Amino acid sequence: MITDVLPSSCPIWVSPSLSVSIRSTSILPDSWRMIHKPESTILYVSSEGCIMLGFADPVADTIGMLRPRTEVWPSLRAAGTWALRFDTFPHVRIGGLVRGSCWLILEGHEPVLLEEGDTFLLGNPPPFVLAGTLDASPRPAERVWAAVDNGSVRIGPESEEDLHLCIGHIAFDDRNAALLTDLLPPLVIVRESDPHGRRLAQLIDLLATEVGAAAAGGPLVQSHLAQILLVHMLRAHAAQTDRPTGWLGALNEDGIGSALRAVHADVAHPWSLKELAEISHMSRSAFAQAFKRHVGVPPLEYLIHWRMSLARDALARDALSISELAQATGYLSESAFSTAFRRVVGSSPAQFRSQARQPRAAAIGN
Repeated sequence: MITDVLPSSCPIWVSPSLSVSIRSTSILPDSWRMIHKPESTILYVSSEGCIMLGFADPVADTIGMLRPRTEVWPSLRAAGTWALRFDTFPHVRIGGLVRGSCWLILEGHEPVLLEEGDTFLLGNPPPFVLAGTLDASPRPAERVWAAVDNGSVRIGPESEEDLHLCIGHIAFDDRNAALLTDLLPPLVIVRESDPHGRRLAQLIDLLATEVGAAAAGGPLVQSHLAQILLVHMLRAHAAQTDRPTGWLGALNEDGIGSALRAVHADVAHPWSLKELAEISHMSRSAFAQAFKRHVGVPPLEYLIHWRMSLARDALARDALSISELAQATGYLSESAFSTAFRRVVGSSPAQFRSQARQPRAAAIGN
């Protein structure tokens, strides 16, 4: 049996502009669409001619809202005794070994030996060191990268190089960065032997090749590859079930993941605990307990906070009127939306938008 849960009004698409956009078109079709699991009996559809606010996928939604800005550094090729110190950086460092091995030494953690094919991600990292040996004295990494030559920096004789490392960083929009960074531990390592490892190693190899090619469109390709690498690292981290990962890990739970995808697929729908529990094939009490255990907050609280995250993003870009935004996020009136926004954000939507306009006006004036 197909249950029609079309919202009474037409939701509105809001597409955050990325430095390199990964959201050029909506992935929601105009026809019937089933959420997550093929055995689910509840289907969802967007109104004909209407495009939903967001994707049916929490990872795509979140990364889209974060507007990732990527910078891929020239590859490091090294030989002999060496060590490089990296300063703190918001929000993510990401990299991997194309060839060789080295030590990663993160403050507050035991040194970790990285080997060929391994990839790593550091969330809001404190200062850290990459080194050929544990007894080497580190020097500032920025000084080494200042001597770039043909897409690479080198330590030691070129004829003796036994390490090829690719590294970059990804910064997010500060207003919403916590949506992802709060879920990440300081260090995620995916070994080549991991089920996701081979694919990640291939991406690192592609990225390193692109960095060294100096071909037309290189920065665009590098930025796309870095963002793809980030998504695959998040998948691998979420699959490490011995580590709590909030909503990211909850996506791997069949029932809870189905409910999360349903919420993101139709944020304007007036979701009830009963509906979400039915999607998850659980009782209301079991679903509420499982959702809070995996995600960290009750289901309807998650929905409200996600709606307000979308609202903050749209208001910051001045993309919609407040009445349009109320409609797009599932509120029956502008006043009801404004009350919810003030409760979560601490200011009215109009005040928030006015404050967001000030930096833009200053930038235009300069």
